[in-house]
Amino acid sequence: MTPERFIDVALWFPETEESEPFGPGPLVYKIARQRMFALLMPGDEDRPAVVNLKCDPETALELRALFPAVTPGWHMNKRHWNSVRLDGTVPDDEFVEMVDHSYRSVARGLRRADRDRVLGALGDRLPTDDADDRERTATRGAHPIRDLSSLQTGRGPGRP
Repeated sequence: MTPERFIDVALWFPETEESEPFGPGPLVYKIARQRMFALLMPGDEDRPAVVNLKCDPETALELRALFPAVTPGWHMNKRHWNSVRLDGTVPDDEFVEMVDHSYRSVARGLRRADRDRVLGALGDRLPTDDADDRERTATRGAHPIRDLSSLQTGRGPGRP
């Protein structure tokens, strides 16, 4: 999984918004402007990008045992968050399942009306590469995959 592909996957989920509340570099993904379900920390030549994802405690331990790239969440509650290095060792389909698990876990904690709306829009679907999903993403107004070179230097669009 590349950072660009992760962004595409994260923005596929209903009412997901991307922001930079910690300044240039780390990208936060929230549901309905309320709760974070993912945090992308850019990498560089020496280290891969890392994504923090929410996870129930039992599953978090299982994933850490299965994949060396999955570790306790960096700067997060280690019991409920995992950090996943985007170094290519976690299969893409497994990683997409982790993102889905994080999104649904966080969505269940939203206010009832918001929870019902976002989970109802999601249904049982997962982001895939089929035409229906590409069309759904396009109609939601998600931006296309973008160049992340500015993240690696800590500069974003419009920043020197």
